[in-house]
Amino acid sequence: MHEVELSTVGLLLFVACLVAIISRRIGLPYTVGLVVAGIALSLGGYRSGIQLTPELIFTLLLPPLVFEAALHLHWSQFVREAPLVLNIAFVGTLLSAAVVACGMHWLIGWGWQAALLFGSLIAATDPVSVIAMMKEQDADKRLRFIMESESLVNDAAAAVLFGLCIAWISGESVSAGSIALSLLLTIAGGVLCGLVVAGGLLVIAGRSDDHLVELTLTVLAAYGSFGLAEELEVSGVLAALSAGMLVGNWGPQRSITERGGQSVIRFWDFAAFLTNSVIFLLIGSREADQAMTAYLWPAMAGIILALLGRTVAIYSLGEFYVRSRLKITLVTRHLLFWGGLRGALALALALAAPTTLPEHDALVSVAFAVVAFSIFVQGLSFPALLRHSKLIAGQSQTSNQT
Repeated sequence: MHEVELSTVGLLLFVACLVAIISRRIGLPYTVGLVVAGIALSLGGYRSGIQLTPELIFTLLLPPLVFEAALHLHWSQFVREAPLVLNIAFVGTLLSAAVVACGMHWLIGWGWQAALLFGSLIAATDPVSVIAMMKEQDADKRLRFIMESESLVNDAAAAVLFGLCIAWISGESVSAGSIALSLLLTIAGGVLCGLVVAGGLLVIAGRSDDHLVELTLTVLAAYGSFGLAEELEVSGVLAALSAGMLVGNWGPQRSITERGGQSVIRFWDFAAFLTNSVIFLLIGSREADQAMTAYLWPAMAGIILALLGRTVAIYSLGEFYVRSRLKITLVTRHLLFWGGLRGALALALALAAPTTLPEHDALVSVAFAVVAFSIFVQGLSFPALLRHSKLIAGQSQTSNQT
Protein backbone atom coordinates (compact mmCIF):
# COMPACT_ATOMS: atom_id res chain seq x y z
CA MET A 1 0.00 0.00 0.00
CA HIS A 2 2.74 2.43 0.95
CA GLU A 3 4.70 1.54 -2.21
CA VAL A 4 1.65 2.30 -4.35
CA GLU A 5 1.10 5.62 -2.62
CA LEU A 6 4.75 6.64 -3.02
CA SER A 7 4.81 5.66 -6.69
CA THR A 8 1.59 7.60 -7.25
CA VAL A 9 2.99 10.74 -5.65
CA GLY A 10 6.21 10.28 -7.59
CA LEU A 11 4.36 10.00 -10.89
CA LEU A 12 2.24 13.08 -10.17
CA LEU A 13 5.30 15.15 -9.30
CA PHE A 14 7.13 13.93 -12.41
CA VAL A 15 4.14 14.89 -14.56
CA ALA A 16 4.03 18.27 -12.83
CA CYS A 17 7.69 18.90 -13.67
CA LEU A 18 7.13 17.98 -17.33
CA VAL A 19 4.08 20.23 -17.48
CA ALA A 20 6.05 23.12 -15.94
CA ILE A 21 8.82 22.75 -18.54
CA ILE A 22 6.44 22.44 -21.51
CA SER A 23 4.07 25.18 -20.32
CA ARG A 24 6.83 27.74 -19.99
CA ARG A 25 8.25 26.88 -23.40
CA ILE A 26 4.95 27.25 -25.25
CA GLY A 27 3.59 30.09 -23.10
CA LEU A 28 0.70 28.09 -21.60
CA PRO A 29 -0.40 29.01 -18.06
CA TYR A 30 1.00 26.36 -15.74
CA THR A 31 -2.30 25.71 -13.96
CA VAL A 32 -4.10 25.12 -17.27
CA GLY A 33 -1.37 22.70 -18.31
CA LEU A 34 -1.79 20.77 -15.07
CA VAL A 35 -5.56 20.45 -15.51
CA VAL A 36 -5.07 19.25 -19.10
CA ALA A 37 -2.52 16.71 -17.88
CA GLY A 38 -4.94 15.51 -15.19
CA ILE A 39 -7.70 15.09 -17.76
CA ALA A 40 -5.34 13.21 -20.10
CA LEU A 41 -4.22 10.86 -17.33
CA SER A 42 -7.81 10.12 -16.39
CA LEU A 43 -8.99 9.58 -19.99
CA GLY A 44 -5.96 7.34 -20.51
CA GLY A 45 -7.23 5.05 -17.78
CA TYR A 46 -4.85 6.07 -15.00
CA ARG A 47 -6.38 6.43 -11.54
CA SER A 48 -4.12 7.87 -8.86
CA GLY A 49 -6.33 6.69 -6.00
CA ILE A 50 -6.14 10.17 -4.47
CA GLN A 51 -9.62 11.63 -4.19
CA LEU A 52 -10.27 15.36 -4.41
CA THR A 53 -12.19 15.78 -1.15
CA PRO A 54 -12.99 18.77 1.09
CA GLU A 55 -10.84 17.21 3.81
CA LEU A 56 -7.82 16.91 1.51
CA ILE A 57 -8.13 20.49 0.30
CA PHE A 58 -8.78 22.13 3.66
CA THR A 59 -6.53 19.95 5.82
CA LEU A 60 -3.48 19.44 3.63
CA LEU A 61 -3.38 21.60 0.52
CA LEU A 62 -4.89 25.00 1.32
CA PRO A 63 -2.83 26.05 4.42
CA PRO A 64 0.59 26.16 2.70
CA LEU A 65 -0.75 28.09 -0.30
CA VAL A 66 -2.39 30.75 1.86
CA PHE A 67 0.60 30.98 4.21
CA GLU A 68 3.09 31.29 1.34
CA ALA A 69 1.09 34.06 -0.33
CA ALA A 70 0.73 35.93 2.98
CA LEU A 71 4.49 35.91 3.52
CA HIS A 72 4.78 38.42 0.67
CA LEU A 73 1.93 40.72 1.75
CA HIS A 74 3.38 43.84 3.34
CA TRP A 75 1.45 45.07 6.35
CA SER A 76 1.70 48.76 5.41
CA GLN A 77 0.19 48.11 1.97
CA PHE A 78 -2.54 45.93 3.43
CA VAL A 79 -3.56 48.69 5.86
CA ARG A 80 -3.54 51.22 3.02
CA GLU A 81 -5.69 49.08 0.72
CA ALA A 82 -7.88 47.54 3.46
CA PRO A 83 -11.09 49.57 2.80
CA LEU A 84 -11.11 48.56 -0.86
CA VAL A 85 -10.04 44.95 -0.33
CA LEU A 86 -12.47 44.29 2.53
CA ASN A 87 -15.37 45.94 0.71
CA ILE A 88 -14.88 43.81 -2.40
CA ALA A 89 -14.18 40.69 -0.35
CA PHE A 90 -17.23 40.86 1.93
CA VAL A 91 -19.86 43.12 0.33
CA GLY A 92 -18.84 41.93 -3.13
CA THR A 93 -19.22 38.29 -2.13
CA LEU A 94 -22.70 38.96 -0.74
CA LEU A 95 -23.77 40.78 -3.92
CA SER A 96 -22.37 38.08 -6.17
CA ALA A 97 -23.95 35.28 -4.13
CA ALA A 98 -27.34 37.02 -4.27
CA VAL A 99 -27.19 37.42 -8.06
CA VAL A 100 -26.23 33.78 -8.59
CA ALA A 101 -28.79 32.40 -6.11
CA CYS A 102 -31.67 34.40 -7.56
CA GLY A 103 -30.72 33.40 -11.09
CA MET A 104 -30.46 29.69 -10.31
CA HIS A 105 -33.83 29.81 -8.54
CA TRP A 106 -35.78 31.80 -11.13
CA LEU A 107 -34.09 30.62 -14.34
CA ILE A 108 -33.27 26.99 -13.55
CA GLY A 109 -35.98 26.29 -11.00
CA TRP A 110 -33.71 25.16 -8.18
CA GLY A 111 -35.11 25.37 -4.68
CA TRP A 112 -33.89 28.25 -2.55
CA GLN A 113 -31.76 25.93 -0.43
CA ALA A 114 -29.68 24.66 -3.34
CA ALA A 115 -29.64 28.07 -5.05
CA LEU A 116 -28.33 29.89 -1.98
CA LEU A 117 -25.83 27.14 -1.27
CA PHE A 118 -24.49 27.32 -4.82
CA GLY A 119 -24.44 31.12 -4.77
CA SER A 120 -22.37 31.18 -1.59
CA LEU A 121 -19.77 28.64 -2.74
CA ILE A 122 -19.30 30.05 -6.25
CA ALA A 123 -19.25 33.75 -5.29
CA ALA A 124 -15.80 33.84 -3.74
CA THR A 125 -12.77 33.85 -6.00
CA ASP A 126 -10.41 31.02 -5.21
CA PRO A 127 -7.05 31.93 -3.61
CA VAL A 128 -5.41 28.81 -5.03
CA SER A 129 -6.24 29.71 -8.63
CA VAL A 130 -5.74 33.47 -8.36
CA ILE A 131 -2.37 33.28 -6.59
CA ALA A 132 -1.07 30.65 -9.01
CA MET A 133 -2.12 32.77 -11.99
CA MET A 134 -0.71 36.05 -10.68
CA LYS A 135 2.67 34.46 -9.94
CA GLU A 136 3.08 33.69 -13.62
CA GLN A 137 2.15 37.18 -14.80
CA ASP A 138 4.29 40.30 -14.70
CA ALA A 139 1.38 42.28 -13.31
CA ASP A 140 1.31 45.73 -11.76
CA LYS A 141 2.23 45.42 -8.07
CA ARG A 142 -0.95 47.08 -6.83
CA LEU A 143 -3.16 44.97 -9.09
CA ARG A 144 -1.45 41.79 -7.93
CA PHE A 145 -1.75 42.81 -4.29
CA ILE A 146 -5.46 43.63 -4.57
CA MET A 147 -6.29 40.43 -6.45
CA GLU A 148 -4.33 38.16 -4.14
CA SER A 149 -5.43 39.74 -0.86
CA GLU A 150 -9.08 39.94 -1.96
CA SER A 151 -9.11 36.29 -2.99
CA LEU A 152 -7.63 35.34 0.38
CA VAL A 153 -9.98 37.45 2.51
CA ASN A 154 -13.26 36.76 0.71
CA ASP A 155 -12.98 33.09 1.62
CA ALA A 156 -14.21 34.10 5.09
CA ALA A 157 -17.40 35.58 3.66
CA ALA A 158 -18.03 32.55 1.46
CA ALA A 159 -17.40 30.16 4.35
CA VAL A 160 -19.82 32.04 6.60
CA LEU A 161 -22.51 32.15 3.90
CA PHE A 162 -22.04 28.46 3.16
CA GLY A 163 -22.20 27.59 6.87
CA LEU A 164 -25.34 29.66 7.36
CA CYS A 165 -26.99 27.93 4.40
CA ILE A 166 -26.08 24.53 5.84
CA ALA A 167 -27.51 25.60 9.21
CA TRP A 168 -30.73 26.77 7.54
CA ILE A 169 -31.04 23.51 5.60
CA SER A 170 -30.53 21.62 8.87
CA GLY A 171 -33.47 23.46 10.41
CA GLU A 172 -31.57 25.86 12.66
CA SER A 173 -32.90 29.40 13.06
CA VAL A 174 -30.90 32.01 11.16
CA SER A 175 -31.47 35.72 11.83
CA ALA A 176 -29.75 38.95 10.82
CA GLY A 177 -28.20 39.12 14.28
CA SER A 178 -26.83 35.59 14.06
CA ILE A 179 -25.41 36.31 10.61
CA ALA A 180 -23.59 39.43 11.85
CA LEU A 181 -22.32 37.64 14.95
CA SER A 182 -21.16 34.62 12.96
CA LEU A 183 -19.31 36.85 10.50
CA LEU A 184 -17.63 38.80 13.31
CA LEU A 185 -16.60 35.66 15.18
CA THR A 186 -15.31 34.03 12.02
CA ILE A 187 -13.12 37.01 11.13
CA ALA A 188 -11.89 37.89 14.60
CA GLY A 189 -11.44 34.27 15.65
CA GLY A 190 -9.48 33.38 12.52
CA VAL A 191 -7.17 36.38 12.80
CA LEU A 192 -6.63 35.80 16.53
CA CYS A 193 -5.76 32.12 15.99
CA GLY A 194 -3.17 33.03 13.39
CA LEU A 195 -1.56 35.75 15.50
CA VAL A 196 -1.46 33.68 18.67
CA VAL A 197 -0.02 30.55 17.04
CA ALA A 198 2.49 32.34 14.83
CA GLY A 199 3.43 34.82 17.55
CA GLY A 200 4.13 32.07 20.06
CA LEU A 201 6.23 30.10 17.58
CA LEU A 202 8.19 33.22 16.59
CA VAL A 203 9.08 33.75 20.25
CA ILE A 204 10.50 30.21 20.29
CA ALA A 205 12.30 30.80 16.97
CA GLY A 206 13.98 33.85 18.47
CA ARG A 207 15.79 31.58 20.93
CA SER A 208 17.48 29.59 18.15
CA ASP A 209 19.86 30.48 15.33
CA ASP A 210 19.35 27.14 13.56
CA HIS A 211 17.65 27.84 10.21
CA LEU A 212 16.16 24.32 10.13
CA VAL A 213 14.45 24.90 13.47
CA GLU A 214 13.14 28.26 12.22
CA LEU A 215 11.85 26.65 9.05
CA THR A 216 10.10 23.87 10.96
CA LEU A 217 8.40 26.40 13.22
CA THR A 218 6.95 28.22 10.18
CA VAL A 219 5.45 24.92 9.00
CA LEU A 220 3.86 24.54 12.43
CA ALA A 221 2.61 28.13 12.19
CA ALA A 222 0.89 27.46 8.85
CA TYR A 223 -0.79 24.17 9.70
CA GLY A 224 -1.22 24.88 13.42
CA SER A 225 -3.04 28.18 12.93
CA PHE A 226 -5.26 26.73 10.20
CA GLY A 227 -6.04 23.58 12.18
CA LEU A 228 -6.81 25.44 15.40
CA ALA A 229 -9.14 27.84 13.60
CA GLU A 230 -11.03 25.04 11.86
CA GLU A 231 -11.33 23.20 15.17
CA LEU A 232 -12.86 26.33 16.72
CA GLU A 233 -15.12 26.74 13.64
CA VAL A 234 -13.64 30.08 12.60
CA SER A 235 -11.85 30.98 9.37
CA GLY A 236 -8.81 28.79 8.77
CA VAL A 237 -7.84 30.85 5.73
CA LEU A 238 -7.77 34.08 7.75
CA ALA A 239 -5.77 32.28 10.44
CA ALA A 240 -3.14 31.12 7.93
CA LEU A 241 -3.25 34.56 6.30
CA SER A 242 -2.58 36.44 9.53
CA ALA A 243 0.06 33.89 10.58
CA GLY A 244 1.86 34.27 7.25
CA MET A 245 1.73 38.07 7.39
CA LEU A 246 3.10 38.07 10.94
CA VAL A 247 5.96 35.75 10.00
CA GLY A 248 6.70 37.67 6.80
CA ASN A 249 6.59 41.15 8.31
CA TRP A 250 7.88 40.59 11.84
CA GLY A 251 9.96 37.41 11.70
CA PRO A 252 12.97 38.52 9.60
CA GLN A 253 13.46 41.70 11.64
CA ARG A 254 13.10 40.25 15.14
CA SER A 255 12.98 36.47 15.43
CA ILE A 256 14.35 34.78 12.31
CA THR A 257 17.99 34.93 11.27
CA GLU A 258 19.03 36.14 7.81
CA ARG A 259 19.85 32.60 6.70
CA GLY A 260 16.58 31.38 8.19
CA GLY A 261 14.62 34.07 6.34
CA GLN A 262 16.11 33.04 3.00
CA SER A 263 15.39 29.37 3.75
CA VAL A 264 11.79 30.16 4.67
CA ILE A 265 11.10 31.97 1.39
CA ARG A 266 12.72 29.24 -0.72
CA PHE A 267 10.99 26.41 1.12
CA TRP A 268 7.53 27.95 0.87
CA ASP A 269 8.01 28.71 -2.83
CA PHE A 270 8.76 25.00 -3.29
CA ALA A 271 5.80 23.98 -1.09
CA ALA A 272 3.45 26.19 -3.12
CA PHE A 273 4.72 24.63 -6.36
CA LEU A 274 4.11 21.10 -5.07
CA THR A 275 0.70 21.92 -3.65
CA ASN A 276 -0.50 23.69 -6.79
CA SER A 277 0.71 20.74 -8.86
CA VAL A 278 -1.30 18.23 -6.85
CA ILE A 279 -4.45 20.37 -6.70
CA PHE A 280 -4.72 21.12 -10.41
CA LEU A 281 -3.80 17.61 -11.50
CA LEU A 282 -6.58 16.28 -9.26
CA ILE A 283 -9.00 18.91 -10.57
CA GLY A 284 -8.24 17.76 -14.11
CA SER A 285 -8.73 14.12 -13.16
CA ARG A 286 -12.06 14.89 -11.51
CA GLU A 287 -13.21 17.09 -14.42
CA ALA A 288 -12.68 14.16 -16.79
CA ASP A 289 -14.93 11.96 -14.64
CA GLN A 290 -17.66 14.58 -14.27
CA ALA A 291 -20.74 14.01 -16.43
CA MET A 292 -21.68 17.63 -17.11
CA THR A 293 -23.60 16.98 -20.34
CA ALA A 294 -26.60 15.84 -18.29
CA TYR A 295 -26.81 19.34 -16.80
CA LEU A 296 -25.83 21.41 -19.82
CA TRP A 297 -28.40 24.20 -19.40
CA PRO A 298 -27.84 24.61 -15.62
CA ALA A 299 -24.08 24.61 -16.28
CA MET A 300 -24.36 27.35 -18.92
CA ALA A 301 -26.62 29.37 -16.63
CA GLY A 302 -24.22 28.88 -13.72
CA ILE A 303 -21.28 30.19 -15.76
CA ILE A 304 -23.19 33.25 -16.97
CA LEU A 305 -24.57 34.02 -13.51
CA ALA A 306 -21.15 33.64 -11.87
CA LEU A 307 -19.75 36.19 -14.34
CA LEU A 308 -22.76 38.47 -13.85
CA GLY A 309 -22.40 38.32 -10.07
CA ARG A 310 -18.72 39.20 -10.31
CA THR A 311 -19.61 42.07 -12.67
CA VAL A 312 -22.08 43.54 -10.20
CA ALA A 313 -19.61 43.24 -7.34
CA ILE A 314 -16.54 44.74 -9.03
CA TYR A 315 -18.03 47.53 -11.13
CA SER A 316 -20.60 48.79 -8.62
CA LEU A 317 -18.25 48.77 -5.63
CA GLY A 318 -15.46 50.30 -7.69
CA GLU A 319 -17.61 53.41 -8.14
CA PHE A 320 -17.34 54.18 -4.42
CA TYR A 321 -13.62 54.91 -4.79
CA VAL A 322 -13.46 56.94 -8.01
CA ARG A 323 -12.73 60.16 -6.08
CA SER A 324 -10.45 58.70 -3.41
CA ARG A 325 -6.82 57.64 -3.14
CA LEU A 326 -8.02 54.03 -3.52
CA LYS A 327 -9.38 54.69 -7.00
CA ILE A 328 -9.28 51.72 -9.36
CA THR A 329 -9.39 52.54 -13.05
CA LEU A 330 -11.86 50.99 -15.45
CA VAL A 331 -9.07 48.86 -16.92
CA THR A 332 -8.17 47.60 -13.44
CA ARG A 333 -11.82 46.72 -12.85
CA HIS A 334 -11.83 44.74 -16.09
CA LEU A 335 -8.82 42.77 -14.82
CA LEU A 336 -10.33 42.23 -11.37
CA PHE A 337 -13.54 40.99 -12.99
CA TRP A 338 -11.98 38.59 -15.49
CA GLY A 339 -9.20 37.48 -13.14
CA GLY A 340 -11.65 36.33 -10.47
CA LEU A 341 -11.04 32.63 -11.03
CA ARG A 342 -12.87 29.79 -9.32
CA GLY A 343 -11.07 26.60 -8.39
CA ALA A 344 -10.32 24.18 -5.59
CA LEU A 345 -12.17 26.13 -2.90
CA ALA A 346 -15.46 26.13 -4.81
CA LEU A 347 -15.10 22.42 -5.54
CA ALA A 348 -14.35 21.62 -1.90
CA LEU A 349 -17.51 23.41 -0.76
CA ALA A 350 -19.59 21.84 -3.54
CA LEU A 351 -18.43 18.36 -2.57
CA ALA A 352 -19.36 19.17 1.04
CA ALA A 353 -22.97 20.02 0.12
CA PRO A 354 -25.63 17.84 1.81
CA THR A 355 -26.45 14.78 -0.27
CA THR A 356 -30.08 15.08 0.82
CA LEU A 357 -30.59 18.04 -1.51
CA PRO A 358 -32.63 17.06 -4.59
CA GLU A 359 -30.27 19.20 -6.70
CA HIS A 360 -27.07 17.77 -5.14
CA ASP A 361 -25.72 16.05 -8.26
CA ALA A 362 -26.62 19.02 -10.45
CA LEU A 363 -25.01 21.43 -7.97
CA VAL A 364 -21.70 19.52 -8.01
CA SER A 365 -21.70 19.22 -11.81
CA VAL A 366 -22.47 22.92 -12.31
CA ALA A 367 -19.70 23.86 -9.86
CA PHE A 368 -17.24 21.77 -11.88
CA ALA A 369 -18.47 23.42 -15.09
CA VAL A 370 -17.91 26.91 -13.68
CA VAL A 371 -14.43 25.93 -12.51
CA ALA A 372 -13.60 24.43 -15.91
CA PHE A 373 -14.73 27.62 -17.67
CA SER A 374 -12.78 29.71 -15.18
CA ILE A 375 -9.54 27.79 -15.67
CA PHE A 376 -9.66 27.26 -19.43
CA VAL A 377 -11.42 30.38 -20.73
CA GLN A 378 -10.54 33.02 -18.14
CA GLY A 379 -7.17 31.52 -17.21
CA LEU A 380 -6.04 31.24 -20.85
CA SER A 381 -7.27 34.69 -21.92
CA PHE A 382 -6.20 36.67 -18.84
CA PRO A 383 -2.51 37.01 -19.89
CA ALA A 384 -3.58 38.58 -23.21
CA LEU A 385 -5.95 40.93 -21.39
CA LEU A 386 -3.15 41.90 -19.02
CA ARG A 387 -0.77 42.61 -21.91
CA HIS A 388 -3.45 44.70 -23.61
CA SER A 389 -4.02 46.69 -20.41
CA LYS A 390 -0.29 47.44 -20.19
CA LEU A 391 -0.36 48.67 -23.78
CA ILE A 392 -3.27 50.98 -22.96
CA ALA A 393 -1.47 52.24 -19.84
CA GLY A 394 1.69 52.89 -21.85
CA GLN A 395 -0.21 54.81 -24.51
CA SER A 396 -1.95 56.85 -21.81
CA GLN A 397 1.36 57.79 -20.18
CA THR A 398 2.82 58.77 -23.58
CA SER A 399 -0.14 61.03 -24.36
CA ASN A 400 0.06 62.64 -20.91
CA GLN A 401 3.75 63.39 -21.42
CA THR A 402 3.12 65.00 -24.78
